[in-house]
Amino acid sequence: MRENKKYNILIVDDDEFLIDMYCLKFAQAGHTIRSAFGSEDAIETLKEEGYRPDAVVFDLVMPKMDGFELLKQIKEQNLAPGAALIVLSNQGEKEDLKKAREMGAVGNIVKANAIPSEVLTMVEKIIEAQRK
Repeated sequence: MRENKKYNILIVDDDEFLIDMYCLKFAQAGHTIRSAFGSEDAIETLKEEGYRPDAVVFDLVMPKMDGFELLKQIKEQNLAPGAALIVLSNQGEKEDLKKAREMGAVGNIVKANAIPSEVLTMVEKIIEAQRK
């Protein structure tokens, strides 16, 4: 049986269609969703007073500041304490995923291999696993 826990989730991507699609799917499941168009927008959102996401789901390939730099900034500035940092990218290269994990990501999902409902389920499982 699925528990009905609700989470605050920040989705970061540079593709507005994907942001809208994932935001809709997560919101339909009852989660509180914020979105950021790119890493710089994500950092501004994370700096907002009182904003504490349970997860930051982000792409690795974005213009200006990529997901690795976003991850570095989140860690260095302690912008999302306790949040599950989850890569959602088409970058499925082992080296990239290893680097992201070494930098603090706790999960990764390859966009091309998962439909939105599967992404939702995987994100929920990663948040739950981190909380144990």
